[in-house]
Amino acid sequence: MNRGAEATESSTLPLDDGDIHVCQDGPRDAPALLLIHGSASSARSWDPMVPLLTGSHRVIRIDLLGHGRSAKPADRSYGLPDQARRVGAALDRLGVEHAVVVGHSSGGAVATALAELRSDLVTALALVNTGPSLDAFIAPESAVTGPSQWPPTDEQVRRLASSGFSRAGYQIPEELLDEVRAMTHHTFTTTMRATRAYLEQRALPDRLKVLGKPLLVIFGEDDRRWRSSSASDYRAVPGAKVELLPGLGHSPLLEDPPRTATPLLAFTAIHAVRVD
Repeated sequence: MNRGAEATESSTLPLDDGDIHVCQDGPRDAPALLLIHGSASSARSWDPMVPLLTGSHRVIRIDLLGHGRSAKPADRSYGLPDQARRVGAALDRLGVEHAVVVGHSSGGAVATALAELRSDLVTALALVNTGPSLDAFIAPESAVTGPSQWPPTDEQVRRLASSGFSRAGYQIPEELLDEVRAMTHHTFTTTMRATRAYLEQRALPDRLKVLGKPLLVIFGEDDRRWRSSSASDYRAVPGAKVELLPGLGHSPLLEDPPRTATPLLAFTAIHAVRVD
């Protein structure tokens, strides 16, 4: 499966409560960089970023349970601490002892939960357009389709996805719309509620400031899902670095990968742990 640094190694890890799909790119002896996707998405959302990161990292992407090519059971917990536990178990299976963890949108909340649960694994955190609290949430104009209408129509999927992008002329990749259609209604709604419950319990800056982990926050300034001004809330975390990206929306990793990679690589150059 592993044909060197240029080949993506795709594998499925059987965990106690469901199979987890994992992608790996880059030299296996380079510092580990874990990328966690957001709600109704998958590891594929990071595809444009991967070539920019593999020159200096072992890049690991995980489909969270209920998403992508991972299992979608109806009788398992999708709470963020449980998702984080599975991510930690997957890294253990891969022999990863330390990683800089990057999360996009709700993936940043999963990354935070992982740092809370497995401080030993997480050397530093980078959050990309992750709302710090529910106060920052911008409510959608229309509700998500109900179970009687599942899977959603193409028009419904595109309307749902449209607020995730703001760059003029940007075309949403069809494969990312497919990831929404591939979810069950149960996993779609339950994972969304799980993120809300985690943020209701405690805002992310309050969680992060007691962890003592280096923190980078990247935020597309034209985000239509979370107020970009809320990025300043993360300054409550000692030493946190906040980067606003003008002209980009909720998904800068897709809208402008090079501009998103620049502050991330500068951050990991300082905080990544090299493999002995």
